Amino acid sequence: MTRAARLAVVASAASVAGLVIAMIVGGAAFPRIIAGLPDAGVITRWGLPLSKLAMDVAGVLTVGLLLTATMLLPNDKGVLGRDALRDVQAASWTAVAWGAAAFLTLLFGVADSWGRPVTQVLTGNYLTSYATQTSQGIALTLVVLFAMAIALFSRGAITAGASAALLVLALVTLLPPALTGHSASSPNHDLAVSGLSLHLLSLALWVGGLVVVALHAVRGLPRLDIAAARFSRLALWCYVGVGLSGVFSVIARLANVSDLWTSSYGLLVVAKIVAFVLLGYVGWWHRQRTLVSLGEGRPHAFTRLAGGETLLMLATMGLAVALSRTAPPPVILPADRAFDLLGFPMPPPITVGNVLSLWWLDLFFALVAAALAGLYGAGVVRLLRRGDSWPWGRTVSWFAGVAILVFATQSGLARYAKVMFDVHMIEHMTLSMIVPIFLVLGGPVTLALRAIRPAVRRGDRGPREWLTTILHSRVVRVLAHPAIATALFIVSTYALYFTPLFASAMEEHLGHIWMTLHFLISGSLFFWVIIGVDPAPHRLPYVGKLLTLFVTMPFHAFFGVALMMTGTLIASGWYEQLGRTWGESLLQEQQNGGAIAWGFGEIPTLIVLLTIAVQWYKDEDRQARRADRRADRSGAGDPELDSYNAYLARLNRADKGE
Repeated sequence: MTRAARLAVVASAASVAGLVIAMIVGGAAFPRIIAGLPDAGVITRWGLPLSKLAMDVAGVLTVGLLLTATMLLPNDKGVLGRDALRDVQAASWTAVAWGAAAFLTLLFGVADSWGRPVTQVLTGNYLTSYATQTSQGIALTLVVLFAMAIALFSRGAITAGASAALLVLALVTLLPPALTGHSASSPNHDLAVSGLSLHLLSLALWVGGLVVVALHAVRGLPRLDIAAARFSRLALWCYVGVGLSGVFSVIARLANVSDLWTSSYGLLVVAKIVAFVLLGYVGWWHRQRTLVSLGEGRPHAFTRLAGGETLLMLATMGLAVALSRTAPPPVILPADRAFDLLGFPMPPPITVGNVLSLWWLDLFFALVAAALAGLYGAGVVRLLRRGDSWPWGRTVSWFAGVAILVFATQSGLARYAKVMFDVHMIEHMTLSMIVPIFLVLGGPVTLALRAIRPAVRRGDRGPREWLTTILHSRVVRVLAHPAIATALFIVSTYALYFTPLFASAMEEHLGHIWMTLHFLISGSLFFWVIIGVDPAPHRLPYVGKLLTLFVTMPFHAFFGVALMMTGTLIASGWYEQLGRTWGESLLQEQQNGGAIAWGFGEIPTLIVLLTIAVQWYKDEDRQARRADRRADRSGAGDPELDSYNAYLARLNRADKGE
């Protein structure tokens, strides 16, 4: 047996041991069986967590293999090298195992749900009804389908772009099963869902990348130093993401700090915290000692420590699976339907003071705003330290956009937007027509291209090369076409509100996130085409920009008029079940929202008109100064101007009688 195979066997044993010990401590291994109640039996009791552990491990391995091939190993102008191709091929097999383990989890989940032995649920329609009518069943079905798609397309992937797309798909595939578990039923389910999503993605990149790098170290990969150094930088951010999301996840699930040591669930959380701290220490040791030894051609220290870290990580994954099978301590919630749907009590009647004071943490958009502000600030600081300049107006514009984004998603405005249609329309218009204007005027792409250093190895792809590749991709060229960007900006608004999409987005936290992201992205895409200072694939003349603006804005006015004239409530089921007892009628608020949509467009239109006028004037001035410099260098002026001046001189001499 090879060293890599031995490491895989020991790692598997560690993960199973972590699962078994945690299930015994948490009480899930030997639950109390009440006579007369259905019981799925011992096979299902252990088969479900073991299959789920296999599903999680296979998913993490798939992510790690694709991450290593795409980001950690060098490539040649976008073409994967030999070792990277082997990783992608291996990912096709781990994806097959991922799908198979997901199917077993689905099967045991049916038995656990119905309280019947697994042999009995194979007949009848138990499996099909569970897979198509329950949230957990649908989530596992999606994992099976997506994993098989990854396995299929991995067989023909030979470029870094193709493996990057598969990596994104693999990360998305990780989310559905976890987001339909404890997080969906937590008191603050919005915080729990966002926290768990960040936790899973950070953990998958961290654990998957380390496992694959460790296996490469055991096999003696020639370019191990490059892969290890790149993974070390990524692991630091993953560690921060895992720690931050873990804190918010615990806050969302536990009502009291004492639950950490007075409940089985809390004890398992404490065990995960201890493992997390140990992993952080090991990562610090890697950066201080073993990476240095690796760069000096002594890989043994790195190999030993990476192997031990892998065992600890996989044991922690077993602990996490056992934690998912352990019920959190009960929380006494108010008998309030609005609290169940919103995650917070119904706010009092709306006032300016309440909007300014009733802040509520939306973790996802708080992290988005922090990332936007932090990365932009870091880019500006790097330029200034290098002695380069950056226009202060762009910096002010960017941070103004981030500040408005924070207010729209974190303040009382965001709370009332979930219970009042007219306030939601204010939030919508702010996110799609105000925030994007300031963001695109900040020139983030130009800043990134100037601040990020090129890859050290010629032909390889670092962050700067990936950004350039994305900007020149066919997808961006299509989406940034003025006609496409304008159509998305206009048509998506009608499609959202005059179809069941809006009601679905309001009822699910993930749907609400996607809806809000769409407002932000579609608005940024449109205004990038119109007034963006970053280079765009399709450059419009200033007359064309004005024409596009004047064609677009009336459609938003027509949308507002349509809302004011309709007598049918939009998302009536959502607003009615909230049981709000104050404010105007739902129909009147909907008509108020239409009036807001009708009149709100004048503000961004005025800002954009002034911006285009200033940009047009500056562009004409630059062209005039450029023409003067060319004339000075060539020693000749404008022929027409020279001829006109000579004509005036002849007239002057004729008047003097010369």
